[in-house]
Amino acid sequence: MGRSIGSVRQGVNEIARRWERAGRALRKEDQPYAARLAAMARAHTGEGFYAFDDPLEAAIFSVFIELLKERDVDP
Repeated sequence: MGRSIGSVRQGVNEIARRWERAGRALRKEDQPYAARLAAMARAHTGEGFYAFDDPLEAAIFSVFIELLKERDVDP
């Protein structure tokens, strides 16, 4: 039987939730960055994850895409 895209999406969402929980343990000034990373991980759950079997790889790929987009926008 084939793999389920939904399970990768669910895995990414679970990783993002863990990152948010871990962020609450950070210093107050660092907490928004953890929340942003979690949001970045979720940014591409709707598309493109068919290529990944591993939710962590999919989450990190999404974060890298978002970081590169931010870098290209900011001078």
